[in-house]
Amino acid sequence: MNAATSEPKLYDCRDAFTATLEAMAAENNRIVAVCNDSVGSSKLTGFRDRFPERLINVGIAEQALVGAGAGLANGGKIPFVCGAACFLTARALEQIKADVAYSDTNVKLVGISSGMAYGELGPTHHSTEDFAWVRAIPNVAVVAPCDNAETAAAVAFAAEFKGPIFLRLSRVGVPQLLPDNHKFELGKADTLRDGVDVTIIANGVLTHRAMLAAEKLAGAGVEARVLNMASVRPIDDEAIVKAAEETGAIVTCEEHTIFGGLGSAVAEVVVETRPVLMKRLGVPGIFPPTGSANFLLDEFGMSPDGIAAAARDLIERKA
Repeated sequence: MNAATSEPKLYDCRDAFTATLEAMAAENNRIVAVCNDSVGSSKLTGFRDRFPERLINVGIAEQALVGAGAGLANGGKIPFVCGAACFLTARALEQIKADVAYSDTNVKLVGISSGMAYGELGPTHHSTEDFAWVRAIPNVAVVAPCDNAETAAAVAFAAEFKGPIFLRLSRVGVPQLLPDNHKFELGKADTLRDGVDVTIIANGVLTHRAMLAAEKLAGAGVEARVLNMASVRPIDDEAIVKAAEETGAIVTCEEHTIFGGLGSAVAEVVVETRPVLMKRLGVPGIFPPTGSANFLLDEFGMSPDGIAAAARDLIERKA
């Protein structure tokens, strides 16, 4: 907490990613990094300086990037394949499908600056379809950590995990919500706040906004449950069903189109098990315009006030 402003300290999750990667690489020489002319934006400068022989820079060639990662994995290495999420997924989707997923190859895909983190660079650099694209491919786990602690835990998990995994990391600063010793569990949600009136489910940069929305609701006598759903595939069916049964209404928040991402994954569980009122907050099926990530999230109804308003609307509808 900043004593002068009472504002929480904000963390760039890329720092937690590279710090964890370097620490693991010092203990395990099988760990390598592969990037697409993105040493700086992936924050791999320190890794390059410490392990120059274990950083492979293929240049701006994302299909070759993923193919190289698959080859390294087949040679016994543990490759962390890093690139801007928008280009890693869109340009190399066939390689992710054929070279990584189909072969169930031990590649760690790291989508950097995900969602709308590139802001002012506009629609060509927004990555608001990556959940949907990668979630539809068999064998690939899909994870979007909410803060620096969960990022570090998810990276450590990925190194030990046998098989493909897609880590979605933003460059937008977020406060730390989870403890330093947080243990990441694939397919498990974290209950950050309990409540009985409505459930808010979020991940990535939206989780702390969901917590702020819950605080606003509490001030009005509404008890909102907040689930951090970092694991999008596999998803925590049990936590979703429990939330539906115990709160009767669910709001999902994601830095992604509302089609095919977190909201869709939650809705798939809800409609097949315990149908309740839902509201999916996200990008409403358009190309997000140019603007900072925080500005765009607010514009698409995902400010803390916007999330709280969506929750209140569901509560009124179920009354």
